[in-house]
Amino acid sequence: MASLQNVNRLDLNKKPEDIFKRRSAWDYIGNALLWIPLVVMALVEFLPVSWLFSNSLRAPTQAYKLPPSFLPTDFQWINYYNVIHSPNIKFLLFFVNSLKIGGIVTLVTIITCSMAAFAFARLRFPGRTTLFFMFLATMMVPGTVILIPTFIIMRVLGLLDTHWALILPGLTSAFGIFMLRQQFMSIPEALMDAAKIDGAGYFRIFFQIMFPLVGPGLSALGILTFLGSWNNLLMPLLYLRSNDKFTFPLAIVALQGYMGTGNRSEVLAGIAISVAPVLLFFLLGQRFIIQGFTVSGLKG
Repeated sequence: MASLQNVNRLDLNKKPEDIFKRRSAWDYIGNALLWIPLVVMALVEFLPVSWLFSNSLRAPTQAYKLPPSFLPTDFQWINYYNVIHSPNIKFLLFFVNSLKIGGIVTLVTIITCSMAAFAFARLRFPGRTTLFFMFLATMMVPGTVILIPTFIIMRVLGLLDTHWALILPGLTSAFGIFMLRQQFMSIPEALMDAAKIDGAGYFRIFFQIMFPLVGPGLSALGILTFLGSWNNLLMPLLYLRSNDKFTFPLAIVALQGYMGTGNRSEVLAGIAISVAPVLLFFLLGQRFIIQGFTVSGLKG
């Protein structure tokens, strides 16, 4: 059975002597020269993460010792227990708040960006190109520039110290619209024409035909949006005042204590807890991110 599968993978356009040709030593040397730099760069990228987790398991006096150690030695799990059961910081509540905000923002962003991208890619209406370039122009504006106007709008609407102040500004994304538009344009237009002949309207074409075909792009956009919401520190710090409304990054700030006098190992343990789901989420979805950006570049 295995031999039949191998035969099916053969390229019939190749000559038999090319198919069964043995690899030379130079082929293995070339692969080694390619993999060695990649492994070295991966190790360099992994060292800060290893330092974080190893120091979160040490005593506070050993947290920042020099030279740095990248492997755990003490295994002080009490640091994680103290963080989760801190009497002054509702760590689990902050975790749920960040999860709720990130989930709502991600779900609505996927819907709004996909519908707008479909309209820009497949519908014909006056000013389509001009409006699309206006959306792209917003990507060039730094977030700090619109920080004060956004704060004033939230204050006028009476949304300060609520989670809606964090949710509403993130319900769409110019970058998401651009990325999904490229994917919709890579889909053959004959599919849409066939659906029109069968009597399907635009909403049915979008939800039953187009939407499932851009799955990799939707997954990539969802992962990036959730990570951005999860790691957001500035907006919660600006808008939230009540302790029960705080998000997970604010819990890390609270662990540091006044003038940074908090337990160093517990601070690193809190950071490790916040990083762990993000790393897991990214590792599980990195394939979709790569596919999303790859397909987005097929057609302009």
